[in-house]
Amino acid sequence: MITLPVTLAAAAAAAILNIWLSIRIGQVRNATQVFVGDGGNEQVQRRMRAQLNFVENTAFVLILIAAIELSGRGGTWLAYVAGIYMLGRVAHGFGMDGGSLAKGRFIGTIITLLTQLGLAVAATLVVLRVI
Repeated sequence: MITLPVTLAAAAAAAILNIWLSIRIGQVRNATQVFVGDGGNEQVQRRMRAQLNFVENTAFVLILIAAIELSGRGGTWLAYVAGIYMLGRVAHGFGMDGGSLAKGRFIGTIITLLTQLGLAVAATLVVLRVI
C-alpha cells in the first residue's frame, strides 16, 4: 500500500485553510449584511478573492507534491516546502484585508509563485532523472 504522508498532511492543511478562509468571508457577510454575491462591498470582494486565489493555486501545488512524493524523490524537504506554502497562504489571506497587514499579500504571493516554480522545476528534474 502506498502512503503519501506529505501529500496527506498538505491536503489536510489546505482543507483547514480553506475552511478558515470561508469563515472569514462569512464574518464579513454577516457584518455587512451581504448574503449573495459580493454586493459591491470591497471587503467581501477581498475575502472572496483571497479564498478563490487559494483554491486556484493550491490545486497545482498539491498535485506537484503528490507527483514528486509518488516518484520517491520527496522527503523532508518536500514537507518543509508544503509547510512554507501554507504559511504563505495564511499571510496572503490576512494581507488581502489591506491596512496594516497588506504586506502579507505580497509575501504570500511571492511564496506561492516560488513554491510553484520550485516544485515544477523539481518535477521536471525527476522526469529527466536528474534527481
